[in-house]
Amino acid sequence: MPNLSQLESAIPVAPLKLLVLDSSRQLGENVNRYLVEFRKNIQNIPKKDPAFEGYSEENFMIDAYCPRFGTGEGKAVINESVRGKDVFIMVDVCNHSLTYKVNGYLNHYSPDDHYQDLKRMIAAIAGKAHRINVIMPFLYEGRQHRRTGRESLDCAYALTELSNMGVSNFITFDAHDPRVANATPLKGFDNFTPPYQFIRSLLHYDKDLIIDKKHTIVISPDEGALDRAVYFSSVLGVDTGMFYKRRDYSRIVNGKNPIVAHEFLGDNIDGKDVIIIDDMISSGGSMIDTARQLKSMNCGRVFILSTFGLFTDGLEKFDKAYENCYFDRVICTNLTYLPPEIHQRPYFIEADMSKFLASIVDFMNHDISMDKVMTPTEKIQKILSLYNERKDINI
Repeated sequence: MPNLSQLESAIPVAPLKLLVLDSSRQLGENVNRYLVEFRKNIQNIPKKDPAFEGYSEENFMIDAYCPRFGTGEGKAVINESVRGKDVFIMVDVCNHSLTYKVNGYLNHYSPDDHYQDLKRMIAAIAGKAHRINVIMPFLYEGRQHRRTGRESLDCAYALTELSNMGVSNFITFDAHDPRVANATPLKGFDNFTPPYQFIRSLLHYDKDLIIDKKHTIVISPDEGALDRAVYFSSVLGVDTGMFYKRRDYSRIVNGKNPIVAHEFLGDNIDGKDVIIIDDMISSGGSMIDTARQLKSMNCGRVFILSTFGLFTDGLEKFDKAYENCYFDRVICTNLTYLPPEIHQRPYFIEADMSKFLASIVDFMNHDISMDKVMTPTEKIQKILSLYNERKDINI
């Protein structure tokens, strides 16, 4: 647990509670397990001090659920008091595996359904909690962050709506455009990124990488992902390249201008190992096309790093691309639902974010600065140093 001394000298805002919706059940249980472990390791806590009431518990999860009527209507039920608690609500709006029946027909949860359940839980709390914090790793409607025509501003409206319902802090990861926080300028909005977990997972499974300018390059698959690619390459001490998506603006297909070609902007990649980093894999077509072009340019190995592996068109195209040697690894976090079969794929690596998320919750409950959590440069450089010396990187 990082910065343990800061936690030991700080007083929590209020007793901590996790309200985990079914969409984020597995991740929530892991976060709860780490929080229980963290709190047991804290020393010198005055057990009879009211400020530390409920500080160390065997379980921080609230007993709550969202049942459905036969019509598909729902409600939120909380089976214990949350008065005066610092509540962190966890929801995964991309978990399509959950189902409910509507007039006898099976219906899969959509992001809208998950968002409605989140609002139901906030309504069930009814203003009794000391503070409400929403952990939404994939920001609801995050790709609809700006208006370019007669369009709705879904993400900004959702943040405003939740703010009006009493949410104090929004915690998300790799927001498509973090500037959407301007929709609620008086509320907390923390956007975290997983570069440390990415590099740790990559170095753990591939022992023969050489991380320097001669052997490695970081690629952004489009102009939107350039910022995270530049940061990642700067920390690793390697060069950056970018693909520019050339679109056909004369027509619209499925609500967007189709991509005509990917144009590469960058230095020579001949023989270099390539790390492609992006916020999400949706259908995966664009990412696979990028990897294919990199291979045609005679690069070395291709590692795809993505915060959210949505795989909306299934895994078949990735299986085929792997057979064609277009890429070598795909690393995604467990912040959103992953199809169970992906763990059987030889190319897939999961970057576990549970401990990191538990640290975020613990720090926020103490109102401690998140500066080092937001920019884990020192931790990445430390793990790189250990790797280059071929020492154990289990830190």
